[in-house]
Amino acid sequence: MMRVYTATGNHVAGPADGLPEDSVWIDLLNPTVEEEALVQAALGFEVPTAEDMAEIETSSRLYVEDGAIVMTVTLATGIITEEAATCPVSFVLGRHHLVTVRYQDVRSFDRFALQATRSPELCSGAQAALMALIDTIVDRLADGFEHIGREVDAISRAAFRRAGAGERQQRRSNLALQALLARLGAAQDALSKARESAVSLTRALSFLQFAAPKEAGLSAQIKTQLRDLASLTDQASFIGSNLTFLLDATLGLISIEQNAVLKIFSVASIVFLPPTLVAGIYGMNFDFMPELQWLWGYPMALAIMLLAAVLPYAFFRWRGWL
Repeated sequence: MMRVYTATGNHVAGPADGLPEDSVWIDLLNPTVEEEALVQAALGFEVPTAEDMAEIETSSRLYVEDGAIVMTVTLATGIITEEAATCPVSFVLGRHHLVTVRYQDVRSFDRFALQATRSPELCSGAQAALMALIDTIVDRLADGFEHIGREVDAISRAAFRRAGAGERQQRRSNLALQALLARLGAAQDALSKARESAVSLTRALSFLQFAAPKEAGLSAQIKTQLRDLASLTDQASFIGSNLTFLLDATLGLISIEQNAVLKIFSVASIVFLPPTLVAGIYGMNFDFMPELQWLWGYPMALAIMLLAAVLPYAFFRWRGWL
């Protein structure tokens, strides 16, 4: 699909249509071969293909060719609404046109497209459209970091919430802690993708700062965006340290829960060991055992076994081990 935006409104063009003379921003989403050929023939420079955008070398992602500045960045998607993922997006900045190429829906583009429809002055020029689009992307990325931060706070409250007593609630707490591990993994995955997007945008803007013509007057806007991205990177480091702490704390809580269960089994075995010893003694088949002839021998043996079980339990309770 190809969408063309001008300084006077929105126009959707197909491969059979020519580009409007006042076209500024050309957005290619899953472009066909015909759409790529139409743009290249009309603008005089090539747009990156899917294979070109998959390259990871800096020289293949940031370069100047045929008078156009080509920047391929990695953008995070689905951080707020869906499962986090990343996708490559190419920006091709010509003298009078901005071409974006992508093979996945990115909500930042839809948001900017809506803004451009309502306020056509955002596409008054290729450079203005590029900086306005990047500003929208950075704002959306900041929203993603805020969402991750709120999720981390929620995980922290759930992890350190005081659990109730009782075996049933204890088991439920173990399951809750395992669910927290899954949430921590999802938050870490989203954070890593958001941080990758911020670093990729920073690298592209730094390249644009030196590659853009001086007369374009983009230096101040680029510096503003770089400062915003630097603050987002600091925020990512802060959230990352919190995630690391929460991961260690959750693993520690799981170990405590498991040790508590093992402690119950250990105490139970120790409590029942002395009665077993008494029962073993009186279960021997010797001919001369005076207690066998006692009238109260059986109740006495039961009393000894009960006392042998109660005394260790009382001792453990007194020492605070239970």
